[in-house]
Amino acid sequence: MTLIDKIIEFKKKSNLTKHEHLVLGTIEAIDDGVLNRDDKMPSINLMIKESGYSRKTIYDAYEELKKRGLIESKMGKGYFVSSDQTAIIRSVALLLFTFQRFQQEFYNAFRKELGDKFRIDVYFHHNNIDVFKSILANIKSKYGYYVIAPIQNPSLIPLLEQFDHKRMLIVDRYLPLNQKFSFISQEFEDSIYSKLIDLIPDIKKYKAFIMYFKPNSILPVEILHAFKRFSDKYEVHGIIEESYEPGGVEKGNLYFCVDDNTLWDLLRDASQKEYEIGKDVGVLTLDDHIVKEMIHGGLTSISSDFKEMGRKAAKHIKSEGTTREFMSLSLIKRKSL
Repeated sequence: MTLIDKIIEFKKKSNLTKHEHLVLGTIEAIDDGVLNRDDKMPSINLMIKESGYSRKTIYDAYEELKKRGLIESKMGKGYFVSSDQTAIIRSVALLLFTFQRFQQEFYNAFRKELGDKFRIDVYFHHNNIDVFKSILANIKSKYGYYVIAPIQNPSLIPLLEQFDHKRMLIVDRYLPLNQKFSFISQEFEDSIYSKLIDLIPDIKKYKAFIMYFKPNSILPVEILHAFKRFSDKYEVHGIIEESYEPGGVEKGNLYFCVDDNTLWDLLRDASQKEYEIGKDVGVLTLDDHIVKEMIHGGLTSISSDFKEMGRKAAKHIKSEGTTREFMSLSLIKRKSL
């Protein structure tokens, strides 16, 4: 029994299309052990000869099998069986920065919304361009869909645009790819600027508004732009420091901690000096989570809804449409101001 024999069996079923003959025949061949992982598939030319079907019909069937993660194409070598998980409708490559708390929220919501018929393989690039490029090279042509949180470096645009725009979704950070590509990204500058305006009465209670932002930070530079724009427009004594110095917290200041390492150091020092958060010093944070809700009566946060982003990303994949959406940040006001 060969793959062609399996396809011929399905050809006898008049209620099926030619596309279904090829796809279902291949799936049954995998299930029955006729095809195993790493086996080479017949070339398109050979399939034309053996099946009598058109090149387009065979190509489309192979593309469907690729989307399901069952076969992959290797440059100059042809098509190969890549998985025996035939119950999976589609395989998804998910490339994230790191598995931080908010990335986990995204993944959990994404996984739940997609359901059991999708296989998700997760990769992390850690904001390293070489790692990012290497992962893209390794996963290309192996998955039915690609969900990518990119590094915001314009040099990566041509690399990403080599992928099929119908099978890629950009999430989290934004890169201006060709308009055919879909994205669900955070909008930082205008969102943060507007939230700071909402906090003007609280901000002006303090003698200085200090933000720590490292040069070449992995954080979007739009955060810095929003802070400068707000401070200039509303005559706030805004100060930008590259890093927090241990013991540097001072009474009467409001601190905008855009990374959690700085936040924990500052809160520890404030506790040692017996400063009351929200009275002696103010604290504003980026990206909310349950700990920030619980400590010091609650820390005020400007945050994305990563759960909603994950749900939206999954719905986009299932709909197979086009999505071009910027998600605004939310202000979660608590007692720390």
